[in-house]
Amino acid sequence: MKSNSTKKLALAGILCAVAVVGSMFSFPVFGSKCAPVQHMVNILCAVFLGPWYGVAVAFVASVLRNLLGWGTLLAFPGSMCGALLCGVAYWKSKKLPVTLAAEIFGTGIIGGLLSYPIATSIIGVDPATITFYTYVLLFLVSTVGGSILAGALVFALQKSGALNSMRASLEH
Repeated sequence: MKSNSTKKLALAGILCAVAVVGSMFSFPVFGSKCAPVQHMVNILCAVFLGPWYGVAVAFVASVLRNLLGWGTLLAFPGSMCGALLCGVAYWKSKKLPVTLAAEIFGTGIIGGLLSYPIATSIIGVDPATITFYTYVLLFLVSTVGGSILAGALVFALQKSGALNSMRASLEH
Protein backbone atom coordinates (compact mmCIF):
# COMPACT_ATOMS: atom_id res chain seq x y z
CA MET A 1 0.00 0.00 0.00
CA LYS A 2 2.78 2.43 0.87
CA SER A 3 4.55 1.78 -2.43
CA ASN A 4 1.29 2.40 -4.30
CA SER A 5 0.80 5.78 -2.59
CA THR A 6 4.44 6.74 -3.13
CA LYS A 7 4.23 5.97 -6.85
CA LYS A 8 1.02 7.96 -7.21
CA LEU A 9 2.44 10.90 -5.29
CA ALA A 10 5.60 10.85 -7.44
CA LEU A 11 3.54 10.78 -10.64
CA ALA A 12 1.36 13.62 -9.31
CA GLY A 13 4.52 15.66 -8.70
CA ILE A 14 5.79 14.98 -12.20
CA LEU A 15 2.44 15.91 -13.75
CA CYS A 16 2.33 19.07 -11.65
CA ALA A 17 5.78 20.02 -12.95
CA VAL A 18 4.65 19.33 -16.53
CA ALA A 19 1.62 21.60 -15.99
CA VAL A 20 3.74 24.41 -14.55
CA VAL A 21 6.47 24.24 -17.19
CA GLY A 22 3.83 23.71 -19.88
CA SER A 23 2.16 26.95 -18.82
CA MET A 24 5.08 28.77 -20.42
CA PHE A 25 3.29 27.84 -23.65
CA SER A 26 0.21 29.95 -22.99
CA PHE A 27 -1.57 32.80 -24.66
CA PRO A 28 -3.04 35.81 -22.87
CA VAL A 29 -6.65 36.85 -23.46
CA PHE A 30 -8.73 39.34 -21.37
CA GLY A 31 -6.74 38.92 -18.16
CA SER A 32 -6.39 35.15 -18.44
CA LYS A 33 -3.53 33.04 -19.67
CA CYS A 34 -4.86 30.03 -21.56
CA ALA A 35 -2.59 27.03 -21.00
CA PRO A 36 -3.58 23.90 -23.00
CA VAL A 37 -0.95 21.72 -21.28
CA GLN A 38 -2.86 22.03 -17.99
CA HIS A 39 -5.87 20.36 -19.61
CA MET A 40 -3.71 17.56 -20.95
CA VAL A 41 -2.38 17.04 -17.42
CA ASN A 42 -5.94 17.00 -16.02
CA ILE A 43 -6.83 14.12 -18.33
CA LEU A 44 -3.62 12.23 -17.59
CA CYS A 45 -4.35 12.60 -13.87
CA ALA A 46 -7.87 11.29 -14.45
CA VAL A 47 -6.60 8.23 -16.29
CA PHE A 48 -3.69 7.37 -13.99
CA LEU A 49 -4.49 8.84 -10.58
CA GLY A 50 -8.17 9.66 -10.15
CA PRO A 51 -10.20 12.77 -9.44
CA TRP A 52 -8.75 13.78 -6.06
CA TYR A 53 -5.15 13.65 -7.21
CA GLY A 54 -6.24 15.54 -10.34
CA VAL A 55 -7.79 18.36 -8.32
CA ALA A 56 -4.71 18.49 -6.05
CA VAL A 57 -2.36 18.65 -9.05
CA ALA A 58 -4.48 21.39 -10.66
CA PHE A 59 -4.51 23.37 -7.39
CA VAL A 60 -0.76 23.09 -6.76
CA ALA A 61 0.05 23.87 -10.40
CA SER A 62 -2.22 26.95 -10.22
CA VAL A 63 -0.51 28.14 -7.03
CA LEU A 64 2.94 27.66 -8.54
CA ARG A 65 1.97 29.32 -11.83
CA ASN A 66 0.69 32.35 -9.91
CA LEU A 67 3.74 32.52 -7.65
CA LEU A 68 6.01 32.41 -10.69
CA GLY A 69 3.94 35.03 -12.52
CA TRP A 70 3.03 32.57 -15.27
CA GLY A 71 -0.68 32.41 -14.46
CA THR A 72 -3.61 34.36 -13.10
CA LEU A 73 -6.27 33.66 -10.50
CA LEU A 74 -8.39 32.30 -13.34
CA ALA A 75 -6.14 29.25 -13.36
CA PHE A 76 -7.94 27.94 -10.28
CA PRO A 77 -11.52 27.56 -11.54
CA GLY A 78 -10.37 26.68 -15.04
CA SER A 79 -8.08 23.84 -14.08
CA MET A 80 -9.76 22.51 -10.95
CA CYS A 81 -13.30 22.22 -12.35
CA GLY A 82 -12.00 20.33 -15.38
CA ALA A 83 -9.79 18.08 -13.26
CA LEU A 84 -12.64 17.13 -10.95
CA LEU A 85 -15.17 16.50 -13.69
CA CYS A 86 -12.90 14.49 -15.99
CA GLY A 87 -11.50 12.56 -13.01
CA VAL A 88 -14.97 11.51 -11.89
CA ALA A 89 -15.98 10.76 -15.50
CA TYR A 90 -13.01 8.42 -16.03
CA TRP A 91 -13.43 6.83 -12.61
CA LYS A 92 -17.06 6.00 -13.33
CA SER A 93 -16.91 5.18 -17.06
CA LYS A 94 -13.31 4.22 -17.89
CA LYS A 95 -14.01 5.69 -21.35
CA LEU A 96 -11.64 8.19 -22.92
CA PRO A 97 -14.24 10.08 -25.02
CA VAL A 98 -16.42 10.62 -21.92
CA THR A 99 -13.36 11.84 -20.01
CA LEU A 100 -12.37 14.27 -22.77
CA ALA A 101 -15.91 15.65 -22.95
CA ALA A 102 -16.00 16.04 -19.16
CA GLU A 103 -12.71 17.99 -19.20
CA ILE A 104 -14.03 20.26 -21.92
CA PHE A 105 -17.34 20.83 -20.11
CA GLY A 106 -15.72 21.22 -16.67
CA THR A 107 -13.08 23.70 -17.77
CA GLY A 108 -14.79 25.36 -20.70
CA ILE A 109 -18.30 25.80 -19.38
CA ILE A 110 -18.15 25.57 -15.57
CA GLY A 111 -14.65 27.03 -15.16
CA GLY A 112 -15.40 29.70 -17.75
CA LEU A 113 -18.58 30.80 -15.99
CA LEU A 114 -16.86 30.85 -12.58
CA SER A 115 -14.05 32.98 -13.99
CA TYR A 116 -16.21 35.97 -14.87
CA PRO A 117 -16.91 37.07 -11.26
CA ILE A 118 -13.26 36.47 -10.34
CA ALA A 119 -12.06 38.54 -13.30
CA THR A 120 -14.42 41.43 -12.67
CA SER A 121 -14.37 41.58 -8.86
CA ILE A 122 -10.86 40.42 -7.92
CA ILE A 123 -8.61 40.89 -10.95
CA GLY A 124 -10.27 44.17 -11.92
CA VAL A 125 -11.29 43.49 -15.50
CA ASP A 126 -13.85 46.11 -16.52
CA PRO A 127 -17.22 44.31 -16.84
CA ALA A 128 -18.15 46.66 -19.70
CA THR A 129 -15.31 45.22 -21.82
CA ILE A 130 -16.37 41.56 -21.60
CA THR A 131 -19.57 39.54 -21.46
CA PHE A 132 -20.50 36.92 -18.89
CA TYR A 133 -19.70 34.22 -21.46
CA THR A 134 -16.33 35.60 -22.60
CA TYR A 135 -14.28 33.16 -20.55
CA VAL A 136 -16.38 30.21 -21.69
CA LEU A 137 -15.24 30.77 -25.26
CA LEU A 138 -11.62 31.40 -24.25
CA PHE A 139 -11.44 28.41 -21.93
CA LEU A 140 -13.07 26.19 -24.55
CA VAL A 141 -10.29 27.05 -27.01
CA SER A 142 -7.65 26.17 -24.42
CA THR A 143 -9.28 22.99 -23.13
CA VAL A 144 -10.14 21.61 -26.57
CA GLY A 145 -6.46 21.97 -27.56
CA GLY A 146 -5.25 20.26 -24.40
CA SER A 147 -7.89 17.55 -24.69
CA ILE A 148 -6.82 16.76 -28.25
CA LEU A 149 -3.21 16.42 -27.06
CA ALA A 150 -4.22 14.18 -24.17
CA GLY A 151 -6.60 12.13 -26.29
CA ALA A 152 -3.89 11.43 -28.86
CA LEU A 153 -1.38 10.50 -26.14
CA VAL A 154 -3.74 8.23 -24.20
CA PHE A 155 -5.04 6.63 -27.40
CA ALA A 156 -1.46 5.84 -28.48
CA LEU A 157 -0.73 4.38 -25.03
CA GLN A 158 -3.88 2.24 -25.26
CA LYS A 159 -3.04 0.97 -28.74
CA SER A 160 0.48 0.00 -27.73
CA GLY A 161 -0.64 -1.72 -24.53
CA ALA A 162 1.49 0.64 -22.46
CA LEU A 163 -1.52 2.20 -20.76
CA ASN A 164 -2.56 -1.02 -19.04
CA SER A 165 0.98 -1.79 -17.89
CA MET A 166 1.48 1.76 -16.60
CA ARG A 167 -1.81 1.67 -14.69
CA ALA A 168 -0.94 -1.80 -13.30
CA SER A 169 2.44 -0.55 -12.08
CA LEU A 170 0.68 2.17 -10.09
CA GLU A 171 -1.51 -0.44 -8.39
CA HIS A 172 1.37 -2.60 -7.12
